[in-house]
Amino acid sequence: MPKAYVFTRYGGPETEALVDRERPSPGPGEVLVAVRAAGVNPVDFKQRAGYRRPGGPARELPAVFGNEAAGVVVETGPGVTGFAVGDEVFGNPVDGAYAEYAVLPVAVTAHKPAALSFTDAAVLPVAAATAYDGLRQLGLAPGETLLVTGAGGGVGVAALQLARAFGLRAVGVASEGKKDFVESLGAVHVPSGPGLAERVRAAAPDGIDAVFDLVGGEALEAAATLLPDASKLVTGADRETVARLGGAAVARARTAAVLDEVARLVTDGSLDPFVTRTFPLDRAGEALRLVEDGHARGKTVIEVAA
Repeated sequence: MPKAYVFTRYGGPETEALVDRERPSPGPGEVLVAVRAAGVNPVDFKQRAGYRRPGGPARELPAVFGNEAAGVVVETGPGVTGFAVGDEVFGNPVDGAYAEYAVLPVAVTAHKPAALSFTDAAVLPVAAATAYDGLRQLGLAPGETLLVTGAGGGVGVAALQLARAFGLRAVGVASEGKKDFVESLGAVHVPSGPGLAERVRAAAPDGIDAVFDLVGGEALEAAATLLPDASKLVTGADRETVARLGGAAVARARTAAVLDEVARLVTDGSLDPFVTRTFPLDRAGEALRLVEDGHARGKTVIEVAA
């Protein structure tokens, strides 16, 4: 039977297991994909601990890990057009991606360009698409200055690259150990920690036009003091604080059109997915620990053999 990596109840790593499960079937507007790669993200272990997106349904347990996948269509559901068996695709699965098979809704599934590997495609639907949505939401003009907190994480790395592609000046807040990495992405590095606002003012004496926060809490509070216009403050990390400050959470488009665009940006050289570690499906727990422990630089991917 096909394999999948699941959590059997809410809790810590002790709830995880590689199990056999029946091959799922696609419903209306869905495709079944033989997974070739699945991205690993912080939201994966947060869901194991009980997190669910605002308005989202509770997961049925055992639940398969993973929120982004790339693979080959092996079956189409009723009413599906534009996709056929054998198509190479990537997108957001209905219920997990750390598996040999996953069901993807066509609304959030895109055709994978031939020049894009399954491994790179698998990390675009969460981090890169979130970065793209956030920048479009801010609506900055070329030449304006963007501050990104949490610039060394998956979304932050994509946001810095997209800022450069869109003609923006970028200031990236990250640990001192990520200084060279942040600067290699074309951004001015500012160390994280107390006194953040003063360091940003020194690094960007002409001011900040917008903030893309990926940390929340004190970092978000400090960054907000740099903006004359709270409408130019968005977060992917702290909905409650940003609402109190007058800003907004990132409004995720979750469309195939966004996936098409971020894939184009990869293939034209504007965006590097920065996959730095890969693991086979039977070592999915190791991949998840690497991300959960905060030791991953760049993106981590689970690769599934054909």
